[in-house]
Amino acid sequence: MFRSTSLRLAAFYTAAFALSVVVLGAITLLTTRATLKQQFDARIDSEAAALAQEFRTEGLSGVVQAVGERDRTPGALDYGLDGPDGAAIAGRLAGSRAAPGWSTLRLSTAHGPEAIRVLTTTLPGGYALRIGDDDARNDALEQTVVAGFGWAFAGVVVLGILGGLGLSYGVHRRLNAMSAAAEAIINGDFSRRIPVRGPTSGSGRGGGDDLDRLAATFNRMLDRIALLMESLRQVSNDVAHDLRTPLTRLRQRLEASRTARTAPERMAAISGALEDVDAILDTFAALLRISQIEGGARRTAFRPVDLTALARAVVGDFAPSAEDAGQRLTLEAGEPLAVDGDPELLTQMLVNLVENALRHAGDRARVTVRVAAEGGGAVVAVADDGPGVPPAERERVFDRFYRLERSRSTPGSGLGLALVAAVARLHGATVTLADAAPGLDVRVAFASLVRGATLGFLNVADSASSARMA
Repeated sequence: MFRSTSLRLAAFYTAAFALSVVVLGAITLLTTRATLKQQFDARIDSEAAALAQEFRTEGLSGVVQAVGERDRTPGALDYGLDGPDGAAIAGRLAGSRAAPGWSTLRLSTAHGPEAIRVLTTTLPGGYALRIGDDDARNDALEQTVVAGFGWAFAGVVVLGILGGLGLSYGVHRRLNAMSAAAEAIINGDFSRRIPVRGPTSGSGRGGGDDLDRLAATFNRMLDRIALLMESLRQVSNDVAHDLRTPLTRLRQRLEASRTARTAPERMAAISGALEDVDAILDTFAALLRISQIEGGARRTAFRPVDLTALARAVVGDFAPSAEDAGQRLTLEAGEPLAVDGDPELLTQMLVNLVENALRHAGDRARVTVRVAAEGGGAVVAVADDGPGVPPAERERVFDRFYRLERSRSTPGSGLGLALVAAVARLHGATVTLADAAPGLDVRVAFASLVRGATLGFLNVADSASSARMA
């Protein structure tokens, strides 16, 4: 705790406040001393002027009487009147031989030595009038000021030390709790989270102090890491599960080619093995493509893309094969709608959606591709009249290797919709699945359009064909 940053910070602020008290005390002491001296001198100077006026109006007897009366008053000033020859006439300070003007006299009293500040004034006829007062009064007040600031200094230091220890202890305890949670996570307990003392907002962000907000941020990061770890575990399991069958079939065909007795049998086994290798390579290529998309590496290829032209090219490329299979593929699109994106990835996304709809909608199915403006953006939708997807499965179909057909007897790797979701996230779009009554309606909504831009997506037909082959 004594090496903690919070204690050092508290010590720094305590020292700063203590220094501030010292500086403020020095300024107050100097100001008080100057003010007291000014008031002290002004009182004596005023009394000297009054007695000088008394001498001019009442003469020597009037001044002697006034000095005698005032000198006997408790708490009054000290007075003295000397004749022209220096002989003492009246008052305690008479015969002190002080020079004209301000001076300090040191007198011996029953209470010890006493320092008196004296103003000596020369009256008409050579008389000397001395008026003074004890400086100890000012010294006592200055000592009171010094003592007050001394106690304030001590209070600041003590409170600063106690507050710093308390603050450091509280922060140290909370940091220890964070460190313990982090150590548990390092040791493999991914369910541990950093404790948050204050309430949290609806978004999961801490509603307390800075440490609470930091802890809430780290907890959200840990939630994301745990989700990614679970996704990685699931992907690893799915990869192992999905590749086991083609690898087993590949081994069987290679064994068959080795034991084949005739050349046609050997060539058939080798051709089948090559098909299995191509399927495995396609699976890894799709995984690599999704990883590249999720990493954002393809943003450099963004340019204005006409979604209407893209959809028209994809529909035109798939319509003949759909018609041959007894299916019907149509397009509903109007004016050109441009978004900022990667034309190759957007084409691949739409190709995957159309292929998915044609594959799962069944014979004599009708598939419709729509492109329309909506809410300042654009929507690309692919709807079919097939069996659709159960509501409980609609979120999971975007997971890698997830397939509704559990036996996995139909062609495919379960990566098509996962790639669609990755492309949509890269372009800031959202993918939603809805019931087409009957069938499934997949909508990809783009937030904004590119207005007044020269469309860079020129050869949409070639892009659609290459995406279909991929």
